[in-house]
Amino acid sequence: MFRLALVALTALAGPVSAQEAGWKAGFAAEKITPPEPMWMSGYASRTAPADGTETDLWAKAAVLTAPDGKRFVLVTLDLVGIDRPTSVEVAKAISDKHKLPREAVALATSHTHCGPVLRQNLSAMYFLDAKQAKLVEDYGAALSGRVLRAVDAAVARAEPVSLSAAVGTVGFAVNRRENKEPDVPALREKGALKGPTDHAVPVLAARDAKGSLKGVVFGYACHATVLGFQKWCGDYPGFAQIELEKAHPGAVAMFWAGCGADQNPLPRRTVELARGYGKQLADAVDAVLAKPMPPVGGATSATYREIPLPLHEIPSREALLKTAESQNKYEAARAKLLLKQLETPGGIPADYPYPVQTWKLGGVTWVLLGGEVVVDYSLRLKRELGAGLWVAGYANDVMAYIPSARVLREGGYEGATSMIYYGLPSVWGPEVEERIVAEVRRQVGAK
Repeated sequence: MFRLALVALTALAGPVSAQEAGWKAGFAAEKITPPEPMWMSGYASRTAPADGTETDLWAKAAVLTAPDGKRFVLVTLDLVGIDRPTSVEVAKAISDKHKLPREAVALATSHTHCGPVLRQNLSAMYFLDAKQAKLVEDYGAALSGRVLRAVDAAVARAEPVSLSAAVGTVGFAVNRRENKEPDVPALREKGALKGPTDHAVPVLAARDAKGSLKGVVFGYACHATVLGFQKWCGDYPGFAQIELEKAHPGAVAMFWAGCGADQNPLPRRTVELARGYGKQLADAVDAVLAKPMPPVGGATSATYREIPLPLHEIPSREALLKTAESQNKYEAARAKLLLKQLETPGGIPADYPYPVQTWKLGGVTWVLLGGEVVVDYSLRLKRELGAGLWVAGYANDVMAYIPSARVLREGGYEGATSMIYYGLPSVWGPEVEERIVAEVRRQVGAK
């Protein structure tokens, strides 16, 4: 059985110097806050563009060069998600300029619900006039350049580092399918919250020869939905990064979202709560950083593959024409998008090219999955492949919710109706979970 050595926070070996470790790393950030008011992503209920900024939004880059010479580029984005065409464009720009294979480039989004609409992501949710549609397209077109500037700067700042990893914990994520929001404070008080959760906080730290923190990469499985107002904001992940960068001057803090599609930060809806959750998460990261962390060493590898993920059924033209007249404007919008797709070569595909990526950085094996992945995936993969496995969602392409077999059977928003807003023609086929798990096993087993 596949095992990792970094679950415990106590070190099994003493600290290693940057020169001895053989790693190099560079970190950089580029602001991606829209320069003018434009439509915000995340909630269908919004009726106006953003009217201010609570925190700036960022594209951040970590460039890691292993002792064996392999290079890895991680980009984190304060966006609700990234659509496939934009993801392909951004990854290609990085790969072409820095001579990297696709598998060595990972794009991770924080899933903040206070970021801008990005091109085709959640394509049936928004009804934009010509001005807003142009702003959305212009923002998407400029994103590759902004991300590439962050990567270029990270490459230029590369220096010898010691790389270490460990896992902490924080408990504010709540299974939203199993607990009614108004009941959460009382249920938490009684220790009676229901449903699966994953409260792990994986932490990857890079320190220079003097022991100063240069960059920290961390994750958590919880929706970034504390806030739903009309201001740009990184939500709790943004506040966590701000806290860590204040505590460690000169360091770049980078957040990736775990399998939190059915997990909410509860209670929510105030800036004070968002700051509070960010502080809790930053404190959990700092608790890991304050203890000896096992060094990252050994062989490295990267794998990226898009697997055909079957959809349950493809509606007929006649059914789409009927739905296009629906009083439900979201169902009608999806039907109109699909009717246009019917007219293109190939029509509406029966499956979706779903991205699965794995990185092995010495003792750390990191799985990066596309879409809004429910918590069942991280729990199952860690149970079957080793408790220290790191599992990200919202990576490389956020095309829809990714339910487990259980959630698909149960239905509800994560299992069924969310597909409307993403513009996909139907729910996933019943084999969705097994297809994804089998590919992760294939990639992990190939290393």
